[in-house]
Amino acid sequence: MDRSQKAESVASLNAVFNEVGVVVVTRNLGLSVAQSTQLRTKIREAGASYKVAKNRLAKLAIQDTDYAGIGDLLTGPTAIAASVDPVAAAKAVVEFAKTNDKIEIVGGSMGTQVLTPEGVKALASMPSLDELRATLIGLVQAPATKIAQLSTAPAAKLARVFGAYAKAA
Repeated sequence: MDRSQKAESVASLNAVFNEVGVVVVTRNLGLSVAQSTQLRTKIREAGASYKVAKNRLAKLAIQDTDYAGIGDLLTGPTAIAASVDPVAAAKAVVEFAKTNDKIEIVGGSMGTQVLTPEGVKALASMPSLDELRATLIGLVQAPATKIAQLSTAPAAKLARVFGAYAKAA
């Protein structure tokens, strides 16, 4: 890798760190190509990205970003999973790590808050941004539905009462 490629890699990583909501640092403990492809596919489906980068270049890229605190985690054969959704990357990596012991969660960061491996797992157990939006929309729509039912209920009751009087007479 020559100087221009390194500068381009640092700039690319820096752009990622400035856009994302969460970063998860993983350690590769001997993933096969098929396993690595499976992990990348799962992460991509979750709306996140997964990148293996030289630690030295990644440390340069995190300078002057909210993720400067993860510099100590970048030792050994590491890779970085990142997503705009604060839960997507963590959820995908933790899910994969449950079924594969060749990947280790080293830690992560959500903005300036550095996370331990347990913190990343706790973050993964939270509902995703889309799930929260769906819940919120459901909660907002529920009262409107109930109001509509309440406003039509008296009229329906009145119609049944009139119908009963008509049959009795």
